[in-house]
Amino acid sequence: MSLPPLYALRAFEAAARFGSFSKAAASLHVTPGAVSRHIRTLEDWFGCELFVRKGPRVDITSAGKVLAGQLGEGFQLLETACHGFRRQQHELRLKAPSTLTMRWLLNVLSEFQQRHHTPKVQISSVWMDVDEVDFSREAFDCAILLGNGQFGPGTQSQPLFDEWLIPVCAPALVQQARQNLAECELIHPSPDRRDWQRWLAATGRSEQVELLSGKVFDTLEQGSLAAISGHGVSVGDLLLSLDAVNSALLALPFNTAVATGDGYYLVWPANTRCRQQIDVFYEFIAGRRPSDLPEYIEQVRLN
Repeated sequence: MSLPPLYALRAFEAAARFGSFSKAAASLHVTPGAVSRHIRTLEDWFGCELFVRKGPRVDITSAGKVLAGQLGEGFQLLETACHGFRRQQHELRLKAPSTLTMRWLLNVLSEFQQRHHTPKVQISSVWMDVDEVDFSREAFDCAILLGNGQFGPGTQSQPLFDEWLIPVCAPALVQQARQNLAECELIHPSPDRRDWQRWLAATGRSEQVELLSGKVFDTLEQGSLAAISGHGVSVGDLLLSLDAVNSALLALPFNTAVATGDGYYLVWPANTRCRQQIDVFYEFIAGRRPSDLPEYIEQVRLN
């Protein structure tokens, strides 16, 4: 479809917005005479008058007001599209679960930004009962999610590390937990109590412990903080708890860790324009996965 020159449309839109050829010229870094010529070009192209010249004054016509309104919306859309495309070359918007963020990711991101000027990673750490992302509705370029590697159609993913569940508590509660876990106050890091249920089932202790009692929280992080404060025995991700264990904030009353079959993955939309930036980011964070399981930990996989 034939269009008038873009520079002429831009000059007219600026003149209509400012109500002045000279102010439009200053905003576009051209002369008022150039703006006037560009608008004449448009008037010839459309075959109608867009401004009425009254000496140094100019008044926009009714036809000019209609065109100016539509051009203003069009240029705004163009600017938004160009800004978004440019941003994608220098920035990644990342969604991540809160416990992973606090226990591991924040330190990794800090090191990444020290070593890489771009992309700038903008993280949103959110609570998710079930880790998920909808890239068509949520303003994220990628996400780190806990799952089985299947995060819906139109997505791609790469693994980071597996989930290993293990009981954790304050050092003062270790002996009590080992001697009689059923008498301990359980801390559930999710409302459905699924993590304790999975660990007890895999270790053959399901009939020994009452799951309906105890304190219930929303996240592993909350459960760990309650355990650190001595409020009971929680169950946590071993790899994400190792720093607290090594710092003697937490202790492991049992040496059996259960692999749930889930793991943490970097996930992104298959049609992303940010693939190069995502590859750079993944290569870095994959090289800084949490430490391997300690040698004294017995490994059990959940069937």
